[in-house]
Amino acid sequence: MPAVVSFCKVYLFADPKSRRSCLFNLLPTFSLLCLVFFIGSTFVVTDYKEKLTKLGVTETMQNTQVDTCKDQCRPNGSEALPKGIVSKTSNLEMRPLWGSSKMNTNSLSLLAIAVGIKQKKNVDQIVQKFLSSEFVIMLFHYDGVVDAWRDLEWSDRIIHVSAVNQTKWWFAKRFLHPDIVAEYDYIFLWDEDLGVENFDPGRYISVIKEEGLHISQPALDPAKSEVHHQITARGRRSKVHRRTYKLTGGRTCDSNSTGPPCTGWVEMMAPVFSSEAWRCTWYMIQLEVHFWSAFALTGHIFFSQNDLIHAWGVDMQLGYCAQGERTQNVGVVDSEYIVHQGLPTLGAVDEKMADATKNSSGTGTLPPSVSYQLNDRYSVRKQSYIELEIFKNRWKKAVREDQCWNDPFQQRSDQSIR
Repeated sequence: MPAVVSFCKVYLFADPKSRRSCLFNLLPTFSLLCLVFFIGSTFVVTDYKEKLTKLGVTETMQNTQVDTCKDQCRPNGSEALPKGIVSKTSNLEMRPLWGSSKMNTNSLSLLAIAVGIKQKKNVDQIVQKFLSSEFVIMLFHYDGVVDAWRDLEWSDRIIHVSAVNQTKWWFAKRFLHPDIVAEYDYIFLWDEDLGVENFDPGRYISVIKEEGLHISQPALDPAKSEVHHQITARGRRSKVHRRTYKLTGGRTCDSNSTGPPCTGWVEMMAPVFSSEAWRCTWYMIQLEVHFWSAFALTGHIFFSQNDLIHAWGVDMQLGYCAQGERTQNVGVVDSEYIVHQGLPTLGAVDEKMADATKNSSGTGTLPPSVSYQLNDRYSVRKQSYIELEIFKNRWKKAVREDQCWNDPFQQRSDQSIR
């Protein structure tokens, strides 16, 4: 190659033929160089593009991973833990202190009852019915008496929670958090004064599953029960009913009625919730404000904050938690019915004891201690009405202030709470 170039430089202008010969000799060389350059540049560009592509894919994967992690909804407080170690829910199964035991997978529903020792015999009948259907059972002892239940054979198989003079809704808000009872298909939140002679828990669950009822109650035997609302009375010709057509408190109920108490409503003495419906209802049980007369000063009553424990007014809004149309998903089961004895419990005193005490006094009046207990019952009733008004006002305020919430039922003006 160098020799050829030197030869051309010396004789370039000497002979035209020699000049053409030199150019012809260089042509293959230049062609070869161009081909090498073209092929080499192709490999370089391809390799560069591949590197760029890999880099782009890597960045995309990294960005996707970041976005995926951002989109993960982790329980508040668990962000510092790997996802696989986080346990979001629990249950009420009791476990042995040593050894291992199989989980009771048959316990798919929960019964919770607020109880006092005076109703021990009746509660015993209820508990035995539900235990035979593999229920988990929790007793809320509102009178603080727990040891007196120990003689019942099932006492150590259930859960006891004690707090003096608290309602079942106070207990439910604090001990039946939706994440704790998430494993149970249905939550029965019952009063203690219910007769269950004609009630079978297993058959009841079969009916509400078949009917798609997320909120329900067993019908009341009208001949033996204290019936406050006609919709709760048992119908003899049906398995389930979802509305009433009779007059209720001066209001006409008909096939065009779309809300409580004509349809989409159950009473609060024996409600049954699906797991989904209970999660919604739990949030509606109020904790923030409970007004009670603390003291009077210069003719003005001052109030202190605590919480609403009687849940009055909640029943009229349960349809919002029915997981759909309340006229279909809320109902009363006629085929499995109960007796509501309507016994006053919180703040109550035994009437026979009061009469006997009054007669023995010879004055026809009650001594201060018994009179105080009777006044307690009056105070409980009065407090319930106070809380009803508070809840109604709070609901209206919440609806008014929440600009993002749309009422799925568009309540008519004549269908107010209670």
